[in-house]
Amino acid sequence: MFDPTAPIGVFDSGLGGLTVASAIAQRLPHEGMIYLGDTARVPYGTRSPATVVRYARNNAAFLADAGIKLLVVACNTVSAQGLGGLADGSGIPVVGVIRPGARAALDASAGGPIAVLGTQVTVRSLAYEHAIHELDPGRPVHALACPLFVPLVEEGWNNHTVTRMVAREYLAGLAGTEVDTIILGCTHYPIIRGVIAEAAAEVLGREVTIVDSATAVADQVATLLGEWGRGAPVTAEGRRRFVVTDAPDRIGAAAAQFWGGGDAPTFEHVDVTDRGVGATGTG
Repeated sequence: MFDPTAPIGVFDSGLGGLTVASAIAQRLPHEGMIYLGDTARVPYGTRSPATVVRYARNNAAFLADAGIKLLVVACNTVSAQGLGGLADGSGIPVVGVIRPGARAALDASAGGPIAVLGTQVTVRSLAYEHAIHELDPGRPVHALACPLFVPLVEEGWNNHTVTRMVAREYLAGLAGTEVDTIILGCTHYPIIRGVIAEAAAEVLGREVTIVDSATAVADQVATLLGEWGRGAPVTAEGRRRFVVTDAPDRIGAAAAQFWGGGDAPTFEHVDVTDRGVGATGTG
């Protein structure tokens, strides 16, 4: 029998997905949650698609075994590779970040072109372009791979001179365009949102709207739980568990910046490497 108080499962390649988990926790404080950060194998953005899918299946299988009722893939790189097979046979619905982010960008845009900043895998997949064009076929999209943003954020260089220089270098690719909205297509990027906005204004000569998918994902999760009758009672305690695949004792400061407000989560170590290897994935 289905348990409405079962937790929501959220995973990312590292700690960046805490931005999504935090948005869900704020939107649905009565819902339980298990967050998995694959810190032993971060980053995913430079891996081959086959490796990304294998890692994602490991993570999804671990969370399914933990008894989740909904799986949120907070990793743009995994979302870009396709979500359909991650919970095969379990009956667990899966939510990614691409479609909510695309929809949020179109809602925020004044009608101009949209830019997507992401990892190399996300950009090569054309996932955001496809999602945007499903909703608005004629909308121009400019996608830029920004692989150095992840290690810079991990290093804590959120307002460092080097980070600002890198942002200007990456966003120079938008010079001469009419872009009015930028999607932050990686969960690490919201941490340097201000630096990205500053670089975009410098390159384009005007301010642009910056969109990240965390709030949009939280809203979609709330909507889907209501539609499917899977929501926990508002009186539920909303217990949360946070796990990582490496070095739980060394990530406190980094986790705090992604969680954003309140006490930083306390993490425990888990091993997911042998899970879900026989699953199949679809686009």
